[in-house]
Amino acid sequence: MEFKYIMIRYGEIGTKGKNKKNFIKCLYSNIKNALKEVHGIKVYNKYDRLYVELNGVDPTIIYHYLDMISGIASYSPVYFVESNQDSICDLVKELALNTEFNTFKVSTNRADKTFPITSMDFNRVVATVILKNKEVKVDLHNPEANFQIEIREEGTYIFLKKYKGLGGYPLGIGGKALALLSGGIDSPVACFYMMKRGVALETIHFASFPYTSKAAEEKVYDILDKLNVIQPSITLHIVPFTKLQEEIYKHVDESYAITIMRRMMVRIASAWAKKRNCLALVTGESVGQVASQTLNSMSVINEVTNTPIIRPVACFDKLEIMDVAKKIDTYEISIRPFEDCCTIFTPKNPVTKPTLEKALEYESKFDYESLIDEILENIETKNIYKDSKVNEEFL
Repeated sequence: MEFKYIMIRYGEIGTKGKNKKNFIKCLYSNIKNALKEVHGIKVYNKYDRLYVELNGVDPTIIYHYLDMISGIASYSPVYFVESNQDSICDLVKELALNTEFNTFKVSTNRADKTFPITSMDFNRVVATVILKNKEVKVDLHNPEANFQIEIREEGTYIFLKKYKGLGGYPLGIGGKALALLSGGIDSPVACFYMMKRGVALETIHFASFPYTSKAAEEKVYDILDKLNVIQPSITLHIVPFTKLQEEIYKHVDESYAITIMRRMMVRIASAWAKKRNCLALVTGESVGQVASQTLNSMSVINEVTNTPIIRPVACFDKLEIMDVAKKIDTYEISIRPFEDCCTIFTPKNPVTKPTLEKALEYESKFDYESLIDEILENIETKNIYKDSKVNEEFL
């Protein structure tokens, strides 16, 4: 006995009405692309399910790919027989005899209404077969084994296990955004949640050599290597931020330095997002976590752009963010002791309630616009892609 298919279910996509076909088409394309290196299989779409035809391939090889494809609600390795009572009962009997359990239930979905027995009646028929051949009990509430049967026009799918997927929407269906990636704990988690909602990302990293080291930049490459599991190719833009950052600390009171620095970052990222056809900016800000993330600070920082800024972890506390970072395997990378440009000049007493008037006053003291123009001319772009960290050829 071997599995014939992996059945893939989508959840939220099914609520999309007239746009449902576009979402399914995108998910189908993403699954095909993710599995293109697995030889011998076939992916296809049928009714309200997607299927991977295994053709003898071990299904466990496929699982780790499916686990990181956004838009998949769940999936199951399934057996396949003709839609007749004898064939279904024979396979269930064989499965029961080869599976360890003490309690069970049967769950039938009669999608093909021409099948002559109702779902409830067929549950009883199949349960009777199991009880006659194995000393076990029925438990409808907390069974050790759930024999799930989907009767369809082309045949019947039978399975025991259901694995949870990422959920959300297929990557790319929500357009493209530009994520500010620092190398810390929060921004990779923000990236993960955006990808899960179907938004493809480009990333932008602010580097301040020689104050920040190459090791800090390497952290970013390694984080993107982890995120490549969800998005196989991620463009990284590296901003030479040193000169502008030095000017900020020459002309701005220490208490306002972080506020002004963040305003400059958003100006640069917003200009770059327009150039790269990105529809929004993404940050890892969490309300109140640090001085620059109070509502007052966010309001003053937001003033420099009309590009939407999305903050996926805005209402998470630090422990919640850390838990997700560990699940997506970026936490240990993020805590490496190499500082980024946001931490090297952290003031002792940053302002938590900055005013726009004061920010504008400090910015009027130096020519930041020409510095930003110079930066935009010298941003370095690299492509970070699955299984081969950095493509050194500029895009």
